[in-house]
Amino acid sequence: MPVFQFNPPERFVAGTVGQPGERTFFLQAVGEGRVTSVVLEKAQVEALATRVEELLEEVHRRFGPPHDDVVPPEDDEPLRMPIEEDFRVGTLALAWDAEAGRVIIEAQEIEEGTDEELTEDDEEEIEVFAEEAPHRDVLRVYLTSGAARAFAGRALKVVAAGRPECPLCTRPLDPKGHICVRQNGYRPGRVV
Repeated sequence: MPVFQFNPPERFVAGTVGQPGERTFFLQAVGEGRVTSVVLEKAQVEALATRVEELLEEVHRRFGPPHDDVVPPEDDEPLRMPIEEDFRVGTLALAWDAEAGRVIIEAQEIEEGTDEELTEDDEEEIEVFAEEAPHRDVLRVYLTSGAARAFAGRALKVVAAGRPECPLCTRPLDPKGHICVRQNGYRPGRVV
């Protein structure tokens, strides 16, 4: 099982390639002359960022503010090119290493041969570290609390940068047109 480990990475970000509505989401870790890019779903990025923020709040509540809670400067740079997909993510795991004072994010490769297709509407559950499957690739990143907070902030911005939501049904507005289910299929601006 190849493990792409970054402890700590020089850079760890969520980013996209493509136009809104057709974007491919990536987690990208950079360090020691290596770049690892893994593909995942929008819902997974959003869930991971939200869970990282929740974990940091819980750590702060239980142990007080971490000594390295300094958030690095905002990273608005694009993903490092060329982007070569190392694997597609199936399972995400999140943990706090109290001894090292680090957030650990782990992305495991989706199980081969699975017919399971993930969609944006899927709510992917982020697990606490479980037994690793011996046949799957793994990306494991160790982050200071400040770096984890910066990762989560950027990830949520990347998710929100997609298509705007319909004010009635909250589904994404497609530039080619939107049929709102809350208006019984009526397309605004369409002559009937």
